[in-house]
Amino acid sequence: MTESSLTQDIATGSPVRLQAVTAEGQPEVTPELEELYRGFEQELLVPLWTEIGDLMPAHPRSRAVPHLWRWERLRELAARAGGIVPVGRGGERRAIALANPSLGGRPFATPTLWAAIQYLMPGEDAPEHRHTQHAFRFVVEGSGVWTVVDGDPVPMNRGDFLPQAGWNWHAHHNATAEPMAWIDALDIPFQYVTEAQFFEFGRDEISDAERITPERSRSERLWGHPGLRPLSAPPATPGSPLLSYKWQYTDAALAEQLLLEKEGFGGTIEPGHAAVRYSNPHDGSDVLPTIRAEFHRISRGAETAPVRETGSSVYQVFDGSGVVTVGDTSWTVTRGDLFVVPSWEPFSVKSEAGDSDSDSGALDLFRFSDAPVFEALKLDRTQKDG
Repeated sequence: MTESSLTQDIATGSPVRLQAVTAEGQPEVTPELEELYRGFEQELLVPLWTEIGDLMPAHPRSRAVPHLWRWERLRELAARAGGIVPVGRGGERRAIALANPSLGGRPFATPTLWAAIQYLMPGEDAPEHRHTQHAFRFVVEGSGVWTVVDGDPVPMNRGDFLPQAGWNWHAHHNATAEPMAWIDALDIPFQYVTEAQFFEFGRDEISDAERITPERSRSERLWGHPGLRPLSAPPATPGSPLLSYKWQYTDAALAEQLLLEKEGFGGTIEPGHAAVRYSNPHDGSDVLPTIRAEFHRISRGAETAPVRETGSSVYQVFDGSGVVTVGDTSWTVTRGDLFVVPSWEPFSVKSEAGDSDSDSGALDLFRFSDAPVFEALKLDRTQKDG
């Protein structure tokens, strides 16, 4: 219902509309029942017996649907926007959001997750701001942009995962002669529906001292040592203090899992399926309070068992090719493609990757989800089919 129609309904009576129907489990349709329903409408009341099938279904029925966005097309349109759309105040970012086709045109990939391709032209800056929405950047290709988080320049290169908890100042600058694209993800829909969001503009330009291009950020130098926690660390704050998770470590961890499996020592979550979760080095929790990030590697020819989970996910193909099945929908996917797995839809994937289309010879998938929210509320549930 639109805001105008809602206003009209209130002016003329009530936005509540009840219809007496002849159906199993419903009261007999009589003049008395009709009169009762008109009384409910007048007082803005809705009886549970008319709504229980919608409010309390037997299993989750997501408003989102499975959908695939092709990376080549996204990148092409983002490049065209680069020549037309400025980055300055107003738009703030040249970010183009994925809109799930069943969410009414809203720029939401799922009911809780926002994802976009962001594009920065050579020499451009994206101005500073901060927001309560938790965010990250993931780089499927390219290099040359630094994101500056609270004054700390963080390099962005292929395969790097860069989380950033809410309410931290951040800007971006492209220090090269080439444009660069990456994906942004935030919990915008979740904070939108819970009416919890805040936003604040920062400086139009970062300082010369921040416009540097170190190979490692200060956060990496302090926190980026596997298994080692600095004793100088301040008390934990929401989100990971490590602002960049380098691809070289992710790649090595996945490769070792598959090698251990081949040697007969396990290490994978199912045959041919290696996976890691990005974690907070402070305490081992998720990198962000509302978003979980993982990386999956499926060996050529391996097929994952169908799995259902409460909560939604977005995947990006980092490398390789394969066939992805979400519910009743299947796609052949290649590098950069993004797709949505709605809540409780069965998901499986078969790897068709090889040396010709994958550096690892496997299908590599980056995944992020709203799992921390569901776990915090004790609403998480997983079911493996078959």
